[in-house]
Amino acid sequence: MSAARVLVIDDEPILREVLGVVLGRAGYEVRDAPSGEAGLRVADKWFPDVVITDLTMPGMDGLEVLRQVKARAAELGRDVQVVLITAYASAGTAIAAMKEGAFDYVAKPFDNEELRLVVAKALAMRRLEAENDRLHAALATKYQLGQLVGTSPAMQEVYGLVRRIMGTRINCLVCGESGTGKELVARAIHFGSDRARGPFVAVNCGAIPEALVESELFGHLKGSFTGALRDKPGHFEAAAGGTLFLDEIGEMPLSAQVKALRALSERKIVRVGASEEVPVDVRIVAATNRDLTAEVQAGRFREDLYYRLNVVQIDMPPLRQRGDDIVVLAQHFIEKYAAEFGKPTRGATPEVHRLLRAWSYPGNVRELQNIIERAVAMEPASLLSPASLPERLQPGLSTSVEDSADEAFPDAGIDLDGRLASIERRYLEAALAAASGNRTHAARLLGISFRSMRYRLVKLGLAEDDE
Repeated sequence: MSAARVLVIDDEPILREVLGVVLGRAGYEVRDAPSGEAGLRVADKWFPDVVITDLTMPGMDGLEVLRQVKARAAELGRDVQVVLITAYASAGTAIAAMKEGAFDYVAKPFDNEELRLVVAKALAMRRLEAENDRLHAALATKYQLGQLVGTSPAMQEVYGLVRRIMGTRINCLVCGESGTGKELVARAIHFGSDRARGPFVAVNCGAIPEALVESELFGHLKGSFTGALRDKPGHFEAAAGGTLFLDEIGEMPLSAQVKALRALSERKIVRVGASEEVPVDVRIVAATNRDLTAEVQAGRFREDLYYRLNVVQIDMPPLRQRGDDIVVLAQHFIEKYAAEFGKPTRGATPEVHRLLRAWSYPGNVRELQNIIERAVAMEPASLLSPASLPERLQPGLSTSVEDSADEAFPDAGIDLDGRLASIERRYLEAALAAASGNRTHAARLLGISFRSMRYRLVKLGLAEDDE
C-alpha cells in the first residue's frame, strides 16, 4: 500500500520544512506550497489525502483554501481532510472552520506529536468515510430494481410505480400477501431516492408488544415508565434523513395511530413522558397484508392515517399469479444458493419446472426461496431433480413402481432418473422412520445390505460420504 499523501500550505518556510521532516518520519509522503494559490495547483495534480493549511496567509487565506479543496475534490468524487493551523486561535474562527468542513483546528505553537496524532485521525476518518461510501454503494446495488426478479405484467406495473415515486418524498403503502417482497420494494424505493445515504429503518409493527409500541416508535424519557432507565430515541428519530418502513401497519394499535398521524402531518413527534415536540424528517413506506379499507370500516384503523399513508399504493402480486416468473425466480435462487453452499447445481430439470409451476405458494416468493435453498443443499447433481423438492410439491409422483408403470406416458416425456430417485428416497425415509433411525434394521426392512443402504443414502444426499 502506498504512503498517505499530506500537503502542507504555509507562508513560513521554516514551518513547512519542520512539518515535512516530522510527517516524513511518520511514514507520509509530504509536499508543500508557500501560498493558498500554489497549494491548490499542487492539489489539482497530486491529489493529497490530507491538507494542512495555515489560516492567515497573504492572498488566499486558509478558509478559502478549505472551501476550494473540498469543492474540487467533490467534483472528482473524492474527499480530502483539511486541518487548519494558526497563531490566532479563537472560538469564532474554529466554529467557522468546522462549518466549512475542516477536520480539526490546531493552534500555534503546537506539539509535533499532537500534529502527527491529528493527521493520523484525519486519515482514519477518510478511510472510514470511504468504507461508508462503499457500503452505501453496495447496498444501493443490492436493493436496486434489478434485484426485484420477474418480467410478468403484474411486476412490470410494480417497477413502473417504484420508478415514478422513488425520486419524490411522498409516503406510499405496499400491499400484498406475506412473502411477496414488500420490504424489498421499500428498500428499492429508499436506495433509489435522494435519501439513499440516510438510514433505512424497518419496523414490524405486529412484533412489538402493544404496551411498548409508542415507546419503540417515538422514544421515551428516563423514568417515564417502569423500566425506562435512560432516555431513548424511537424509530422515527433513528430514521431521520432516511426512510422508515412500517411493516404490518395494520397491527398498530389505535393509541399509537394518533401519534403516527401527527408525525406524518406535522413532522414532529413527542417522546413518551415528554412535553416538547421533536422535529423529524423521515419518509414513510408502510406495508400490510390486510385489507386496510375493511379495517377502517370496522373501526380498527384510522381513516385519516390511512389516507396519509396511502398517497400511492403499490400492490404486490402473489407468486401464483406471476406465471413464468416462478421459473425465473427459481433459477435466481439456484444460482444464489449454489454459490453460497459451494454446490455444482446450475439449473433444474423440466420435471422440477413443471412441479414448481403447479404449486400454489401460500408463502409466495419467500416459500419458493426456502424450497430452492433446501433443494440445492440436498441435490448432489448439477440439475435439481424432483427428489430434492419437498414432498408437498410432488402429488403427481407415484409412491410405487407399480403405480408409475400403470400411468399413461405423457406426450412431453418424463424425467425417469428423477422419478425413480424420488421413489427411492421415499422408501428409504419410510424405512428409517419405521426403524427409528437404525440403518441396519432399515436395510433389513428393504431387503438390501447395509452397504447398499449406506450407498443409497449418500447418493441421495441423506448421509455424509465419510459416515
